[in-house]
Amino acid sequence: MKSHSKKVLIAALAGLSITALIGCTAPAADDGTAEEFTPTGDVRMVVPFSAGGGSDTSGRAIAAALESITGLNISTENREGGSGAVGYSYFLSQEGKDNFLLASETALLALPLTQDVEFDYTSFTPIMKLGDDFTLIVVAAGSPYESCTDVVDAAESGRVVAAVSGATSLDQIVFTLIEQDQGVAFDRVPFEGGGEVVAGLLGGSVDVGSLNPSEVLGQIEAGELRALCAVAETRYDFEALADIPTAKEQGIDVAYAQFRGFIAPGGISDEAKAYWIAAAEEFAQTDEYEAYLADNLMQANALYGDDFADYLASNSAALESVIG
Repeated sequence: MKSHSKKVLIAALAGLSITALIGCTAPAADDGTAEEFTPTGDVRMVVPFSAGGGSDTSGRAIAAALESITGLNISTENREGGSGAVGYSYFLSQEGKDNFLLASETALLALPLTQDVEFDYTSFTPIMKLGDDFTLIVVAAGSPYESCTDVVDAAESGRVVAAVSGATSLDQIVFTLIEQDQGVAFDRVPFEGGGEVVAGLLGGSVDVGSLNPSEVLGQIEAGELRALCAVAETRYDFEALADIPTAKEQGIDVAYAQFRGFIAPGGISDEAKAYWIAAAEEFAQTDEYEAYLADNLMQANALYGDDFADYLASNSAALESVIG
């Protein structure tokens, strides 16, 4: 039986999926405050997951683009652990510092709902939501599973081990939604990031994983991994993924997108917030932004500042109905 909470989540996300990109020709606010502002010292982009995964790719791409736009030195630092809790908690300690940024994703909303952490999305300053990132259900090339239906059938009659990047990760949410929709249960093995999940699949320590296309496209093209279905509303338009059926096509009524974006610490000045939002708006007009979306097979649904905060509020409420 389909769960009401799942429908609420998908409907909420669908309602948030379309927005226009906002143009800007320079990192300066309309009132000139950003034009007069300069961050204090070199800038650090915090990635709350290990190197090699989708969050790491996102953080490094954003940092490189912002460095080019602003002329600042922006380094990237991985602070993994606790399914993202270590990195976000570290970022919380940077309250009021205008030279820190964090590559954010669904863990920002899921962690406060499932763990005893001292923050939620309101603890920080939303800057930009870049777009939406759906996942693929993947297995090793030698797996006996040929479809997501095969995986569900196996979970009904036996043990299927699913890799997850921690208890609050996107893949954890996806597998929970599949369990709710199909009335099955998966065993889980936690990892600290997408790169480690890929290694677990290739090494045979897990049976199935849910990963963003950018994390596994190379292995899929090399024939090391196989994608069984896309947990998306429709099939991908990208040529490399166009032949992968959706979960819905296989009788699994689940679709879920993770957002990717970046935030600043809470308590920064209005001038600092305006500066980073203006830089983000300029980023959205660049070839680098388009290349990032294309390279990572994402949908462009940009939001900034207060609009991004509204998205986080709605998404958090919908997510709570599933995992809260």
